[in-house]
Amino acid sequence: MSASAVLKLQKVGFTIEQVEALADFMDTQAASKADLMEAKAELKADIAETKAELKADIAETKADIAESRAATKAAIAEAKTDILRWMFTAMAAQFTLFAGLVAGLIKLIH
Repeated sequence: MSASAVLKLQKVGFTIEQVEALADFMDTQAASKADLMEAKAELKADIAETKAELKADIAETKADIAESRAATKAAIAEAKTDILRWMFTAMAAQFTLFAGLVAGLIKLIH
């Protein structure tokens, strides 16, 4: 507590004991420059740790996205193959049916 603050408190009626008690209390509550530097260092360490954790989480998320993308591409390729197989099977069945109908018509005509 500054000397001018002590004088102001005494002028308004505080006793010297009250001023000293208030000064002691404020000294225990006030942060020193060293306290602030320590808190700053702790905050920097916390920020660095959080940053590293976030980078790891982002890398993991990117890997998950890449895995999902690959699985989706594989599923789409498999679906395309199944669709093509089904189309060719259906076309072959239609061709066989059509050939059978044509052969039956030819027998009827002859």
